[in-house]
Amino acid sequence: MELLLGIDIGTSGARAGIFDRNGNSLIFCEKSIPLYTPHSGWAEQDPDDWWQAVGAACRQAIQDSGLNPADIAGVSFDTTSCTVVVSGDDMVPLRPAILWMDMRASDQAKRIAASGHPMLKYNGYGPVSAEWLPSKALWLKENEPELYQKATRIYECTDWLTYQLTGQFTASLNHASCRWYYNSREGGYMADFYACIGLEDLLPKLPEQVVPMGTQVGTLTERAAAHLGLRPGIPVGEGGADAFVGVIGLNAIQPGKMALITGSSHLHVVQTQEETHSNGMWGGYPDAIVPGLYMMEGGQTSTGSIINWIKTQLCGTYQAEARQRGCSVYDILNERAERLPIGSDGLVALDYFQGNRTPHVDSDIRGLYYGLSLGHTPAHLYRASVESVCFGTKMIMDVFAENGVTFQEIAICGGIVKSPFWLQAHADVANVPLTVPRVSEAPCLGSAILGAVAAGVYPDIQSAADAMVATDRVITPDAGRHEEYMFYFNRYKALYPLIRDWAHSVTGYASGKGKG
Repeated sequence: MELLLGIDIGTSGARAGIFDRNGNSLIFCEKSIPLYTPHSGWAEQDPDDWWQAVGAACRQAIQDSGLNPADIAGVSFDTTSCTVVVSGDDMVPLRPAILWMDMRASDQAKRIAASGHPMLKYNGYGPVSAEWLPSKALWLKENEPELYQKATRIYECTDWLTYQLTGQFTASLNHASCRWYYNSREGGYMADFYACIGLEDLLPKLPEQVVPMGTQVGTLTERAAAHLGLRPGIPVGEGGADAFVGVIGLNAIQPGKMALITGSSHLHVVQTQEETHSNGMWGGYPDAIVPGLYMMEGGQTSTGSIINWIKTQLCGTYQAEARQRGCSVYDILNERAERLPIGSDGLVALDYFQGNRTPHVDSDIRGLYYGLSLGHTPAHLYRASVESVCFGTKMIMDVFAENGVTFQEIAICGGIVKSPFWLQAHADVANVPLTVPRVSEAPCLGSAILGAVAAGVYPDIQSAADAMVATDRVITPDAGRHEEYMFYFNRYKALYPLIRDWAHSVTGYASGKGKG
C-alpha cells in the first residue's frame, strides 16, 4: 500500500492524519498543546510540547488504525505561521516560541511600515502586521538584546519541525514568500529592506536554503522515526503554513476559487495570474503555493477562538444541560442561535478580540458588543459573534472585488463545517456558494498531498490535489436572508472608523503606554 501521513500543528494541538493515495482518510488523532499568555496580547508555546504532541498523535494513529508503519510512503506537515523560534546552531530553543497571535510587536510593526520601503507592497502599502517574523525579530532585538545576539538561528515552527524530522535546516518558500518579504523571482531575501528596518543582522540568522512546498528535504531520521512510531528513511516533503497547506487540501489552487480556512482564526486565499498589490489586502506573493501563480490573502485573527471563549467563559448553564443531554455545548448554542432573528435581537459584535488582520491591519483594536440588554443570553452573544465573523469575511471579499480579484465559489474547511448554522450564515452573508470537502481536515490532507509529491506518488501538487480532494456538499445562499443581513453588515463595517481613535486610547492605557 502507498499511505501518506499528514501532520498538522495548530494553535491548540497537533493532529496526525493517514490517507490512501486517493485521499480517503483512514484515521485522525490529536493531542493538545498548552498555550501560555504571560501578558495581555502575548501568546507563547514551548517547542518541546509540539514535539511531544506530534509524537503522541502519530504513534496513536498507527496503533489505533492497525496499519503497518512500513506502508507509509511519504510524510509532510503544516504548522502555524509567524510562530517564531530562536536558537543556536543546535536548534535548542533559547526561549518559548512567540506564537502567531502574539501582538507584542505592534510598535515595531508600525515603525517598519513607516520605513516606506517598496517591499511593503506585500502588505498592501498599509500597516505591517505585528504577527510577521520581521516585526517579532525587531522586538526581540530591542527588548531581549542579549538573547538576540546569542541566537545564531531565527526561524518558524515549520523550519523547527523540518529539522526534528530530517536534521535539515531549511525555510519553506511558503512562509518566506508570505511573511518574510522574500521574492523568489527577484533574488530572494531583500538585504536593503532588512537594513532599512534595522535588521541587517537578521539575514545571517535566517535559513539560507529556501525550499518550495512538496520538495523532498530529506528522509525521516532514526531518532524521529522512533519518536513517531514509523520506519526511518521515509521521504519528507517541505511543509508550510497550516492555512496555506489547507488551500492545497481544498484544491483551491487555481484562479476563480477562494479558500476559506477556519479554526482559531479565518484565512481567505485566492490565486491569481496577475501580480496585484493594494491597501486592505495582502499579496500577491509569488510562487507561495504553486509555481507561476500569485497568492492573495485576507484574514481574521479571532474567529473560532471567540466562540471557544464564549463556550468556556459564559456557558456554565449550557454545559450542565449538555452533560445531561449527552451532547456538545456547541449543539445547544447552535440550536438556540438558529431560533433567534438575524441581528440577534439588536446585538452587533466586533470580532477584533486579538486585533484586526485585514483590511485594517490593526493590532491595537479590540472586541466589542453593542446593544446588550438584560434580555440577551449567551446564545445571543454566540449568534452575534458568528455574524460578526461572517461580516468580517464579507468585508474582506469586498476589498478583493474592488481590486479585481474575483471568484465564483468558496471552498471551506475547518471546525465550522460541523455546524450547518455557521455554514449557512457564511453563505447567506457572502451570497456565494460554499463547497464543503469530503475531508474537512484540509491542512492534514494538504500535508499528506505534499508528502505524496515528495515520495513521487504524484509528479506535482496540482495532480496530487486533483486525485486526492473531493467535494462532499454545496451550501447555496439564500438571497432574501442575504439582503436582511446587509443592514447589520453595513453597521458592522461602519463601527471601526467610528471607534478607532477612542479604542486605541483605551488599549494603550490598559497596556501601560498611557500610564505615569
